[in-house]
Amino acid sequence: QVQLEESGGGLVQAGGSLRLSCVASGRALMPNVKGWFRQAPGKEREFVAGITWSSGRTYYADSVKGRFTISRDYAKNTVSLQMNSLKPEDTAVYYCAADFAPTIATMAGNYDYWGQGTQVTVSS
Repeated sequence: QVQLEESGGGLVQAGGSLRLSCVASGRALMPNVKGWFRQAPGKEREFVAGITWSSGRTYYADSVKGRFTISRDYAKNTVSLQMNSLKPEDTAVYYCAADFAPTIATMAGNYDYWGQGTQVTVSS
């Protein structure tokens, strides 16, 4: 079993920045793909960004491209999401997800492991 724990959410003004982190634990062999999703009230969970653990390849949703950066830290077994130029429409609960697939998927149903989520609120 893989456990994922997010941290770093909070309240920020539009134009500000936040950094989310996700620590994975529980298995000697960690999932190859880790991603961030978000879910706003009344909306479906949507893909934000993903990274492959082995190659560091990344993929972003168009809505965050150029503003968000996903990265990995081998030593800390952590995936981070640096969010800059935040907008009110970025307000959502952000979830870390992981999967053993070889490539990054953008559908939530493709991910087997999920964190509890962390709230990000961007005020206008």
